[in-house]
Amino acid sequence: MESKVEIIQINISGEDKPGMTSSLTEILARYDAFVLDIGQANIHQSLTLGILFRTTSDKSGNIMKELLFKASELGVMIRFTPISEADYNGWVSLQGRNRYIITLLGRQVTARHIAEVTRVVAEHGLNIDAIRRLTGRVPLREDDRAAKSCIELSVRGSLDDAAKSAMQERFMNLSDMGLDVSFQKDDIYRRSRRLICFDMDSTLIETEVIDELAERAGVGDRVRAITASAMRGEIDFRESFTQRVALLKGLDVSVMEDIARRLPITEGLERMMTILKRVGYKTAILSGGFTYFGNYLRQKYGFDYVYANELEIEDGRLTGRFTGEVVDGRRKAELLRLLCQFEEINLAQSVAVGDGANDLPMLSIAGLGIAFHAKPKVKATARQSISTIGLDGILYFLGLKDSRIE
Repeated sequence: MESKVEIIQINISGEDKPGMTSSLTEILARYDAFVLDIGQANIHQSLTLGILFRTTSDKSGNIMKELLFKASELGVMIRFTPISEADYNGWVSLQGRNRYIITLLGRQVTARHIAEVTRVVAEHGLNIDAIRRLTGRVPLREDDRAAKSCIELSVRGSLDDAAKSAMQERFMNLSDMGLDVSFQKDDIYRRSRRLICFDMDSTLIETEVIDELAERAGVGDRVRAITASAMRGEIDFRESFTQRVALLKGLDVSVMEDIARRLPITEGLERMMTILKRVGYKTAILSGGFTYFGNYLRQKYGFDYVYANELEIEDGRLTGRFTGEVVDGRRKAELLRLLCQFEEINLAQSVAVGDGANDLPMLSIAGLGIAFHAKPKVKATARQSISTIGLDGILYFLGLKDSRIE
């Protein structure tokens, strides 16, 4: 009598022990079973292992008997589930459907956070294929500023553009609960980002340098008012920039060195740059600020490129003018495109990070645009945002895991 093909799924759970997967798959190998799928997860020394395999009816009984004995010997539970050929073929057909990565990031990721995100996932008919923690194991007591938690969901299903926008909006609104959520298509470009471009003021540093210069020139209030209006998108950046620089006329250049040494560096910058360089990313500063301060950060942290505005100097003092083209929003987007061409990468492999209205053009064209502790108008327009932790949160949006990079 001809043997019938059988498809069987086994699920093993219990205390994790060295060699468990090896001893179980050895049994399958002995009977020439073909593994169709396999997955394993470990939480606090507790193992969950699933194996889907194909065999024949003359071998399946012996395979299950030996697996049952081995499971008893190892002290774990095992469950067998027969899978029909129709169900299996239906499962295979789903592999062409879109996959998305949803990243939950914050000082803490709570049960309420997870419930809110997974509710949105379920309401849009998506299936969660995998959940993994990207941050290190959480101590019971942790400094609030240093604390960070990140969980990544891999989900599957079909979404039209309207559904994607609706999900994105609901996820962005969760920042009010202390949670940042990134929603990205899991395609080849997400897995091969190569270039990250940063705004400088209020992104890499926790200040606006032009405001610092204005304080030293005695025109702080006037410049801050123009800066705030520009960052809110109320007035043209180029016009506001010209007005502000003019107010700095006569300031001694030695002031710039003093300000550079005292720059308040944004949390997570050093760790982020160390890891990005280690894994081969190219990094750029595209700033509406000044090249002097961009070059200071380049020397200190190893940025590959700096494009900013050059202040004109005569006899050791600022003239109130600048030289060259203003690096405004349009120019930032243009520079991002040029850097992608120079690095010979697709625009979809780029990342842009910024906080102001003049960052929106580059955020909108980058493969991954992140509004970082951004103004309300910018956050409302951007597709991704980080508002809860420092710059090293970007690493998790890139899919990097603490245990692999530290």
